[in-house]
Amino acid sequence: MADAADAVDAPGIVIAVSHRGRRTVHCGGSAPPPAVPLDQQRYEIGSASKTFTGLLLAQLVGTGRLSYDDVAAHHLSPGPAPDSAPRNPATLRHLITHTAGLPALPADFYPQALRRWSTDPYGGYPAERVVAAYLRHRPRHRPGTRWHYSNFGASVLGHTLAAATATPWEELIARHVLAPLALTGIRLHPEAPDAPGPRAPGAAGPGTDATGHRPNGLTPVPGLVMGGFQPAGAVRATPGDLLTYLEAHLHPAGTPLESALHTVRRPLLRRGAGHRHTHTLTWFQHPSPQGPLYFHAGATTGQQAFIGFRPATGTAVAAVTTRRIRLRDTFVATAYALLSEEPG
Repeated sequence: MADAADAVDAPGIVIAVSHRGRRTVHCGGSAPPPAVPLDQQRYEIGSASKTFTGLLLAQLVGTGRLSYDDVAAHHLSPGPAPDSAPRNPATLRHLITHTAGLPALPADFYPQALRRWSTDPYGGYPAERVVAAYLRHRPRHRPGTRWHYSNFGASVLGHTLAAATATPWEELIARHVLAPLALTGIRLHPEAPDAPGPRAPGAAGPGTDATGHRPNGLTPVPGLVMGGFQPAGAVRATPGDLLTYLEAHLHPAGTPLESALHTVRRPLLRRGAGHRHTHTLTWFQHPSPQGPLYFHAGATTGQQAFIGFRPATGTAVAAVTTRRIRLRDTFVATAYALLSEEPG
């Protein structure tokens, strides 16, 4: 783990491993040790947040409140659709598996985001705009026929779940995923240490959020506000909470989300040359001599994360770092190598 941390050039890095119930955490990086230890800070996990939204979907479907085959637009805009603008036929399953025929982001997202791309690209695009952009969008391809990674689609899914249950997404994720798995340190907003009075739901306390940096590893960037794209990338977690989350996936039996945790392991689609890339409801899945391993990475304006687990070896890896991704970055490959390492 120390060698892995040394291989990543970043101000701060934490690698946390759980192997057959034993946890090991290593902290490193080029910056001086902070006042709050690295392994006690919260980190932006970016797109790895989608695994939480997918688990939420599996839990709601498992309780009978929704179906994977529900058409998202029916929940977002109930009532008859005008003949001139037929509804997008994409289902909840299409949205979570990136097969809804959507681009990575809405077309009108870029004009407002470009001038603040490196600091706050999402904050000026609220949930209402995400939903409106989806309802007027016409899929490039028939849903279910092509795979294209989409923050847009994952965000629409979160807003659809909120609309279908008449419950804000933050409340849904807290009630159905975070609380049942005892993920007490996870937040959905950057800390606001100077804000007086009670904090909004999901707001962090002072002095606990890690500070991200631009690709040079020197220039700090503010905490990322996700605006209407929260379901695609808002989770901020400590390494300990990430291990707790992954350990629930390793050992679903007896957890409050047992059925949903089993569901998100099942392969749903294959893509790429020779169909060698396998996806579950929420995870990328790769084969190995010791059984399949499941993983997801994420990046924000100043941080990166990798989370993964391999049931056959009882291993989980959560790695976070405080530098934005850059060309020929070794972080994800290093963390993946730890997860895929064969037991001695």
